[in-house]
Amino acid sequence: MITKNSLDSLFRPKSIAVIGASSTPTKIGGVPIAHLKRYGYKGPIYPINPQNDTIQDLRAYKSVKDIGKEIDLAIVAVPAAIAINALREAAEAKVKSVVVFTSGFAEIGEAGAKAQQEIAELSRTSGMRILGPNCLGVMSGESGVYATFSPVAGTGIAKLGNIGLVSQSGAFGGFAYSLARDRGLGLSHWVTTGNESDVELADCLDWLVDDDATKVILAYMEGCRDGAKLLRALDKARAAKKPVVIVKVGRTELGAAAAASHTAALAGADAIYDAVFKQYGVWRAGTIEEAFDVAYAVSVGGVARGNSIGMLTVSGGAGVMMADAAASLELDAKPMPEAAQKQILARIAFASAVNPVDVTGQVGQDPEVMPLAYRLMLEDAGYDSLVVFQSAAGLSPLRGDELVQQAVEMRAKYPDRIFAMVSLFTPERHKALDAGQVLTFADPARAVRAIAALASYTTLGDPAGKVAALPRVDLPRGTLSEAGALAALKAAGIPVMPHRVAAGAGEAAVAADAFGFPVVAKIVSPDILHKTEIGGVLLNLQTKEQVAKAYDELTARAKAAKPNAKIEGVLIAPMIKGGVECILGVQRDPVFGPVVMFGLGGVLVEALRDVSFRLAPFDKAEAHRMIDNIKARAVLDGWRGAPAADVDALADALVALSRYAAAAGEKLESIDINPFVVMAKGKGAMALDAVLVVKA
Repeated sequence: MITKNSLDSLFRPKSIAVIGASSTPTKIGGVPIAHLKRYGYKGPIYPINPQNDTIQDLRAYKSVKDIGKEIDLAIVAVPAAIAINALREAAEAKVKSVVVFTSGFAEIGEAGAKAQQEIAELSRTSGMRILGPNCLGVMSGESGVYATFSPVAGTGIAKLGNIGLVSQSGAFGGFAYSLARDRGLGLSHWVTTGNESDVELADCLDWLVDDDATKVILAYMEGCRDGAKLLRALDKARAAKKPVVIVKVGRTELGAAAAASHTAALAGADAIYDAVFKQYGVWRAGTIEEAFDVAYAVSVGGVARGNSIGMLTVSGGAGVMMADAAASLELDAKPMPEAAQKQILARIAFASAVNPVDVTGQVGQDPEVMPLAYRLMLEDAGYDSLVVFQSAAGLSPLRGDELVQQAVEMRAKYPDRIFAMVSLFTPERHKALDAGQVLTFADPARAVRAIAALASYTTLGDPAGKVAALPRVDLPRGTLSEAGALAALKAAGIPVMPHRVAAGAGEAAVAADAFGFPVVAKIVSPDILHKTEIGGVLLNLQTKEQVAKAYDELTARAKAAKPNAKIEGVLIAPMIKGGVECILGVQRDPVFGPVVMFGLGGVLVEALRDVSFRLAPFDKAEAHRMIDNIKARAVLDGWRGAPAADVDALADALVALSRYAAAAGEKLESIDINPFVVMAKGKGAMALDAVLVVKA
């Protein structure tokens, strides 16, 4: 069996061949040679062109097979019509990795997709790693590798640093490289994956996790074909405590009929990616600016030790802006201890000393104010991160150097805290702050958002929660009736309401009498999923006579509305009073598999879309995080005098549902449990209705 080569030969090749090499440095086959020579690549470069003996002062070869030496990396810069043959020759020459600049494959339609499949098959059978086709290549400053025809490297290269950048889009990757260079951010490696015939974004993430030169990974992502591979890479990054920032764009449709499932209607692919990133500790950036802010913050400052933030300002307005940002990002902006507040007020009577701490313009008159505020906020209040707004003082000839020195000294004294200075700084002062591991921003809101990202990484490295062995699940085909769905869920460990299915009016009355009144009666049929639409539910039945009559009425309504429906009987259950109505669901995502949904129930769930998702299976700690993600979380803690709900019982049910969904495999299409009632704390929870759909 042929195994895939490591990506070491792609990022750190000891030798490079350029197939389709050109003597013109501005042509696609000439640009990479010019870059490699200009930026000091130390290994041998082998131009391949049957028409030339020398190219850019290097000996040229007719074919890659004529070189006769080990080749780590080949660049293919020939037209699509001959690219496949060039790749075959590279495989025969035992080339380890190939970058394919050539376009004209899957991006142009069916014929191109078929040709691209040949490339994928060649990689599989030879073990040769193939980046592209239709990609801009790879750059790795530490080894002088600039295997790209992107014009961005021609106008200057980014400084060497610890940010690894991966992009599925070449154009976006080039743009991001330019931004990094212009912002002075240091890159360890840069790679664009193009059409991903072999090497995918997930492969590059996986390699960068192992790379000692990379401290933080920044990725631009449009989609994913192999969800399992991506999850393995993200899990590896989480275990290695390596932060990942992803800009994810694009939306796709789930392969499910939304009309048949609340969960399908709510579970757009974008929501699933959100769930994946939350579950695996990835910060999803909304803009490229935010992505670079976070990557810069990790690169310079590291990861926060916790979620609390102190805000120190010389402007009340800036303090309000920071406080608003901290609240929206759910950072812990706890107030200063009273004793610490008194010390600040004793120094500046008109200061605001709670949090944000506003020391006003008085700071310019009293050089001891800032050191005092630093000490009180870091020692007495113990904030994990501190953001300091200094207006434009960073440009001041009188105070700028003093501000820099104070911040750097405090960062050295408290190395486990995150410091962010918000001001305008000269390039020299900016550089000094970076060297002292103090973050600098010109916008207070951006500083707070970056700190929120650093705080989100605090759980990196924590061992993933263990999920108990999955149960054996034997699924029937098609849609189950409510009774069948409840039985399946009960067997999976999900609590369901007490109920009985009656086959006649007399049997229904007896069941109701056994439960005690009042009761609910519902038609039971796998062909009638939305019972209320045909009047298939009768509530608050008080006597045996009412129940018997309800049986006859419900069956008559069902036969009138759905003459061909299979009627299994009428379900009788006690009326459940109190509790918080929730909705639980499962939907099979075409990329990531079974996904569990949670939200508060009721008619507004689809309108408000206040739900959270997680990939199945997961443990109880993840279930609690899932519950905490919804905006209306406070309802479960008791709302307007209502008792606090049994959140532990809810978490247990979510875990059981996730295990059931994972064990059911691809046969399971969807589950809707609506409502799922969570009773008062200590009283448990139960499913009151359920729909379970299995692939036919």
